[in-house]
Amino acid sequence: MPLPPDRPPSTPAGTAICDGVVTGLSATLFSVLPRRDQRLKAEQYLRGLRHAKGRKSIRNIAGYIGGATAEQGLHHFISDSTWDWQPMRAALAAHLEQAAAPQAWVVRSLPIPKAGEHSVGVDRLFAPQLGHTFRGQQAFGVWFASEELSTPVNWRLLLPDQWLTDHERRERARIPEGLARESREECATAVAIETAQYGDLARRPVLLDLRGGAIRPTLARLAAARMPVIGRIDPSCRLTVADRALPGFGAGPLPALQILESTKGLRRPVRWLDAARRGTSRTSLASGVRVSLLDPRTGRQRSMLLLGEWRDPQRPPVGVWLTDLLNAPVGSLLQTAKLTRRVDRDVAEVGEQVGLRDFVGRSFRGWHRHITLVSAAHAATVLSAQGVALDLRRDQAA
Repeated sequence: MPLPPDRPPSTPAGTAICDGVVTGLSATLFSVLPRRDQRLKAEQYLRGLRHAKGRKSIRNIAGYIGGATAEQGLHHFISDSTWDWQPMRAALAAHLEQAAAPQAWVVRSLPIPKAGEHSVGVDRLFAPQLGHTFRGQQAFGVWFASEELSTPVNWRLLLPDQWLTDHERRERARIPEGLARESREECATAVAIETAQYGDLARRPVLLDLRGGAIRPTLARLAAARMPVIGRIDPSCRLTVADRALPGFGAGPLPALQILESTKGLRRPVRWLDAARRGTSRTSLASGVRVSLLDPRTGRQRSMLLLGEWRDPQRPPVGVWLTDLLNAPVGSLLQTAKLTRRVDRDVAEVGEQVGLRDFVGRSFRGWHRHITLVSAAHAATVLSAQGVALDLRRDQAA
């Protein structure tokens, strides 16, 4: 069945760029599929995710492509086929490494509200972004991010106890053997470490939210995997001042907020690009303090840098992070930490539109195949937009 044309941007040049990006990305990612019919269905699904009206269900995608016959084939391709999604995710990560030069890997949780009880992983869960519990699924994604764009490349679905211990549920959702229960921070850490195993990817700083979680085991796991980290922490997190010249040295573990407030003299203005507000430049005060905390793997104190950000110098810091990038300038660290805002913007403006939360099937494998192709659709959208923007800037400069 022929593919319907991709919806073009408003100019012929934009149309050519968009078509080139989609065609090139499809050729790169879908070459990992062993059969020609699978490659065709993958490209159909990709285009449907980008352009089908309404919710990106298999039915609506099939309606964009060609109706009831297409629906049956796409349902089998997503839910019942045997293709492995990990090689496609690895290919996407390698492509973005070359095409988009990510500055960091942002680990972000994705709450997926669900009304029913049968979709894999559904439970009563807490979502920090929402500030309350909800009923649904929770996934963790790794996003390759820069100031210009961000794209998800890997996913892990949080599986509550009942989905792993209830034989009937496990069979119905076709959950593979060998998966064990994970906490939120364990799931977030595992998806980052898994991404690092994709091949010849450059190790970028991993940004993740450690507030309310087990900080020390998480940092220890990432250190064992040799992955640099910038983790947002609670101001109440207790750390030990490691610099003899600073207040608090020798006082034992102190709250991070107390350490930062007692070293306000170290603050310096930092200018950063706010991607959440379309490139608006903003200025904060920031400081970095050498601290240490116990490494549960070795039983020794581990050197870290405590980073604080202030918007109002008379008020408490609005952000507190912990990083093992000890020699990086404070300004650079804060600019990198702000890439989470780029991800939040792209989730809302692109990810929601291409179906991040729209899978209506019930199986573990079906969810992973859908979210993998959603990641490809997201990448195609942001790379096309970047290409059109670059072309426009070249025209304006000519």
